[in-house]
Amino acid sequence: MNKPNIIFIMTDDHASHAMSCYGSKINRTPNMDRIAEGGIRFDNCFCTNSICAPSRATILTGTHTHINGVKTLGDKLDNSLENFPKIMQRGGYQTAIVGKWHLGQGEKHHPTGFDYYNVLPHQGDYFDPLMIEMGERKVFTGYVTDIITKKSIEWLKGRDKDKPFMLMCHHKAPHRPWLSDDKHKDLYKDEDIPLPDTFFDEYDNRSEAAKRAKMRVERDFNALDLKIQIPDGYEKMDSLPIPDDVTGLEYTTWEGEKVTFKSHRALKEWKYQRYIKDYLRCVAAVDDSVGEILDWLESEGLTEDTMVIYTSDQGFYLGDHGWYDKRFMYEESLRMPLIIKYPSKIQPGTISQAMVLNLDFAQTILDTAGMKSPDFMQGRSFMPIMEGKKVDDWRQSMYYRYWMHLAHHNVAAHYGIRTMDYKLIYYYGEALGTSGSIDNPTPEEWELFDLGKDSAELMNVYDEPEYFEIREKLKKELAGLKEEAQDNE
Repeated sequence: MNKPNIIFIMTDDHASHAMSCYGSKINRTPNMDRIAEGGIRFDNCFCTNSICAPSRATILTGTHTHINGVKTLGDKLDNSLENFPKIMQRGGYQTAIVGKWHLGQGEKHHPTGFDYYNVLPHQGDYFDPLMIEMGERKVFTGYVTDIITKKSIEWLKGRDKDKPFMLMCHHKAPHRPWLSDDKHKDLYKDEDIPLPDTFFDEYDNRSEAAKRAKMRVERDFNALDLKIQIPDGYEKMDSLPIPDDVTGLEYTTWEGEKVTFKSHRALKEWKYQRYIKDYLRCVAAVDDSVGEILDWLESEGLTEDTMVIYTSDQGFYLGDHGWYDKRFMYEESLRMPLIIKYPSKIQPGTISQAMVLNLDFAQTILDTAGMKSPDFMQGRSFMPIMEGKKVDDWRQSMYYRYWMHLAHHNVAAHYGIRTMDYKLIYYYGEALGTSGSIDNPTPEEWELFDLGKDSAELMNVYDEPEYFEIREKLKKELAGLKEEAQDNE
């Protein structure tokens, strides 16, 4: 039997609740839906560290971030480390990566394990992006999503047709600052996007960490985020907090419209509409890209024996809890979309509730390709689940850790456990030697959520007497998962 081809499509910050195959109330993604309808949708796929570079390093190496060395956005991946593309190369695959890399540049950090790479430096630009193609820096004219798609298909067309291929197509979109292409710039122009149920969350009975985070829609966006002219007295990247009295507050949009507000609520809702429409416009361009790749596979007769994976490096807050961004272990940023189409192995329309992680991706792809994964990898292949087999000993809990204490958006470092029913989060503050503000130190605190009763995570029940036994049991299980992950800090 010939080895399957594999196309791995990954976006940046695309939350599953902005995909119609996941029941989105705010947009449609018809081409992504083609993958889900023709294959499997995982409803409980989670990341082990909800931030871009760490998640990407975990996906490539099959290890937790403290093992591969990319715990934070400032860390770079040592490209001498083993990764699944290198193993596939040795097994006879042609490999390529096009798009976002975000794991460092230069001799020790450029992509390895790929016959071809053409990647964005750092975050990359939405328009006329500089890219590094096989070590050479080039500027490409156009919109970044279209360019990544074009270069991906060009590589596919020029491949050696006597070998199987593995392509990683990594989009920048829909990462901040959410710049749309001309095709989609008027999408949603004359409609209001529904507000999330938790949009007016006031963080009662929650951690100080949640209250202190600086990622609120009403106060923490800057002028570029909102596509407005920079108000007098502000710099380009300054956040625009709500004044005590919004009377007389006026913004001028990039379109030249002058906007005033009658209330704080009206200002917050206006900011949300500006944000979410731009975000969804970026998603729409990616959905078109997915359609182009699927259409190309069909035109070449490659659909049956090609596994197409669509995911994102983590989730994102789409106004949920009044936030944007990610980082926290709460559901919206912890949860990753994961849909996979592989007609010769996966029954169309399959939905799985199994708990899978970005930690599992490397071993699953290697398993699909008929290759043995190395012992150091810390995940597990979920190929048997995709094939419809019953796996009695599959995981029922997962370990998470976010390391960037107060570095961005004032989010406190934390680790925790999620089971199928509960979530326990430990914000360790200065307890583990992590630096906080001298004048305003971050407290050591815990949160416990009963996900069956409180899926929106609005009620911290850590101190409730009826949850004492559950809490202590979860603490023990968390300690065991931390040890299993080889996290000794």
